[in-house]
Amino acid sequence: MTKQISLIGILISLSHLISFGQGSAYSGPYTTSAPITWSGINNQTISGLAIKNTSGHCISLTNCSNITIQKCKLGPSLREGVNLYNCTNITIVNCAIDSVETGLYAAKSSTIKFTDNDVRNVQGPYPKGQMAQFDNVSGGGNSISYNACENITGQSNPEDVISLYMSGGLATDRLQVIGNWIRGGGPSNSGGGIMTGDNGGSYILIKDNILVNPGQYGIAIASGTHISIKDNKVYSAKLPFSNVGIYAFNQYPTECSSDTVMNNTVNWTYKDGQLNNLYNNGSCGVVTGWATNAYDKDLNASVLPAKIIGRAPAVVTESALTPAEDNKYKIYPNPAVNNLTIETNAEEGNGSLEIFDLKGQKVIEYPLSEKKTEININILKAGIYIAKISTNNQLSEVKKIIVGGK
Repeated sequence: MTKQISLIGILISLSHLISFGQGSAYSGPYTTSAPITWSGINNQTISGLAIKNTSGHCISLTNCSNITIQKCKLGPSLREGVNLYNCTNITIVNCAIDSVETGLYAAKSSTIKFTDNDVRNVQGPYPKGQMAQFDNVSGGGNSISYNACENITGQSNPEDVISLYMSGGLATDRLQVIGNWIRGGGPSNSGGGIMTGDNGGSYILIKDNILVNPGQYGIAIASGTHISIKDNKVYSAKLPFSNVGIYAFNQYPTECSSDTVMNNTVNWTYKDGQLNNLYNNGSCGVVTGWATNAYDKDLNASVLPAKIIGRAPAVVTESALTPAEDNKYKIYPNPAVNNLTIETNAEEGNGSLEIFDLKGQKVIEYPLSEKKTEININILKAGIYIAKISTNNQLSEVKKIIVGGK
């Protein structure tokens, strides 16, 4: 018999296959471990460990390659949660990092991915105090994306939540900082949300991030070329250290040009109570799209949910994953671009297709009355979605679909 289950249950059961929104989708169990220090180690996975270190790093890798650090709980720690030096192809995913000097510090490395992690209360002190810092990280395949970071006043001492120092990507494969949720910063008068072009850097994409009260500034270009800052939401209330929402201001002798700042939404209050959403002093040349950025008086702290850290579901079994006894429906192509086709060998009945984004919001609903139905999905942005097919008001199929770029 087909069982009726909730969309939330569907998303939970799929969380080991896809990102559960921003932040970690894993909540344990963990195995207690001593700190890990590797040099020259390749092709390994560090998984499911709880590591503290009152005198150094939780995990330190030097001259390592092809390492995955996943589902770990790191901190408290005197130094970094993860420290990388001269490493290649390192992935940190679905980790919970709490009360460390810096979550990730990666130096002179390449192909570094810091994705879907929870980071809380980075401690610094300056120049540390980042959720993630890239220092001379270059080449393709670098990203800091879909993480959740919260710095609670009185429990943290952050500098820049994300810092890109002399780091960048390629023209064909930009360094990506996408979809992060950031809340809390200060009292530093120099630190803030996302710092790009710190003493140079190029080919960087900052997109779809949400920042609430991140510190002295929201998102910055301090130097560098071919940096794109697009479609972000940046908010700050009046705070003793709040300065400016987004700025472009070359602070180094390195080149600052060919940059883009467009379609960002900002509501930023300077420490004296005046609005100070954007600042461009002209030292980076013509910044493409500057006039497209918008002030929104209704943008406020509620743009982020009350809880952004520790949102992962409890450990679940895979038996909620496929509620149907057999696959009565086919959905193709997958990935899809403009159209999606649904075929069925089910008996006659009233069917329906519902497509949800990863936040659980319904984005498409379509009746299925034919053996083969084609629907237009042009309204969907590129990304991962959940397709839910019901027959006679009973859940029949749940499938993950990928929508490619238009």
